[in-house]
Amino acid sequence: MLLIYANGQAWQGLSKAELETGYKAYMDFTQELMASGAMRGGSELAQVSTATTVRGRNGKALNTDGPFVETTEQLGGYYNVEVPNLDEALKWAAKRPGVWHGSIEVRPLVDYPA
Repeated sequence: MLLIYANGQAWQGLSKAELETGYKAYMDFTQELMASGAMRGGSELAQVSTATTVRGRNGKALNTDGPFVETTEQLGGYYNVEVPNLDEALKWAAKRPGVWHGSIEVRPLVDYPA
């Protein structure tokens, strides 16, 4: 899983032309990833202000508005990819547009036996 973290405010200050350029870069990257056969899914996430965090404490579920995790960056989307090894996943993560102003967490999914 390629988890995309970035400053949630970064896109808000961009001009229309800059937004179009940024989205085109993501679409081009996504098309390349799909053409490779590695992509299994992915999505941009809604604004962080729409998030609710659920934590279990003392046997009860507590809901808090917002993500409120210990990070200065926000999870903004993900790509679910199927590649033969970590090195290949890291190559795709490094190609993602915007890697220079955010970060990508590469994490394997748990493969449960049937």
